[in-house]
Amino acid sequence: MTRDLGLSRVVDLAGELIRRPSRAGVDDHEPVLAVLEDWLTARGLPYRRLHDGARRPVALLVEIEGGRPGPWWALDACVDTAPYGDEAAWSFPPDAGDVVDGWLRGRGAADSKLAAALFCHLAAELHGRADEVRGGLAVLLDADEHTGGFGGARAYLDDPDAARPAGVMIGYPGLEEVVVGGRGLWRARIAVHAASGHSGSRRTTVGAVSRAAQLVRLLDEAPLPATGGDFPLPPKLTVTSCHGGEGFSVVPDLCEVGVDIRTTPDFDARAAAGLVRAAVAELDALLPAPRPTRVTPVAAWPPYRLAADEQPAAALLGAAAGEGLRVRAKTAGPSNIGNLLAAEGIPATAGFGLSHEGLHGVDERVRLADLPVVHAVYRRAVLGLLGV
Repeated sequence: MTRDLGLSRVVDLAGELIRRPSRAGVDDHEPVLAVLEDWLTARGLPYRRLHDGARRPVALLVEIEGGRPGPWWALDACVDTAPYGDEAAWSFPPDAGDVVDGWLRGRGAADSKLAAALFCHLAAELHGRADEVRGGLAVLLDADEHTGGFGGARAYLDDPDAARPAGVMIGYPGLEEVVVGGRGLWRARIAVHAASGHSGSRRTTVGAVSRAAQLVRLLDEAPLPATGGDFPLPPKLTVTSCHGGEGFSVVPDLCEVGVDIRTTPDFDARAAAGLVRAAVAELDALLPAPRPTRVTPVAAWPPYRLAADEQPAAALLGAAAGEGLRVRAKTAGPSNIGNLLAAEGIPATAGFGLSHEGLHGVDERVRLADLPVVHAVYRRAVLGLLGV
């Protein structure tokens, strides 16, 4: 597979995927999955659908088993996308899937249908050389990533028939960095109670919204540790929602607050929960209510960070250097599928790909001039890991 023989075909497949809208929670994903299944079937690649607990298809899994014993490695790219947002703000159709002035345009071009097409072509090459492969290669084409539930990755990890990978490379975009880590998260909903009443009553009642406002102030002012140790980012707390009240004449008796805390090795989920519960205890002592404030955790992932010599980071960074790129290892502020994999003890990189614009915004597109070197880097990394 030479550098220029198959790359136009990579773009063709990516364009076909973009032209099948697959917005998480909006579109039926059958059309985009059908494009992939037709492509894989035409080339004789072994694949199967993965389903969630409700039997909905959430991913396609391609598995190339090698002819020699060894560990399995995985490539992961999502084929569902973020919403379009304000379509009137786009200068071209969000499902364009065309190439203009060297840019592939449309929702999913960057995140991550171009990566899915590239990984499919790498799998096709390896399928033709399976006897040379040590271990095996899995390609996960995830159709449930942008919901935040990561149903495709979870189905892959839960599948008893899938070989557990020694590491995963996730095809998020960005040419100058290999993402080797990310902050974790701890999220909770907080139910703030109060006595209800009439807003015009002579009796003054501190309502749930007012109590919630006090809680938000306590959370915003709560001290967080600075960056420490080898992890380059500090923890971060954000109040992300506040809902309560109904009409003008009723003192509300319930207000729900959402809080998102990005965690680090020195400030983990337990520390995050402790901070929130301390703020809640202070609120209930300062402004008593008929019912105590209730904290309900809803999600927690650990932070992670791979060392530069840890696989698969070493393979990807080494391959980039071998192709003449100056690429830095980055620990990301947002969480990603790498955090989910880290919780399972599976090391992952979460980003190296084409230069892009409009990611999750308007006029999403990727610069195709980067495709040859990105293809070469992933190809070099995969072949090295598989001992080809």
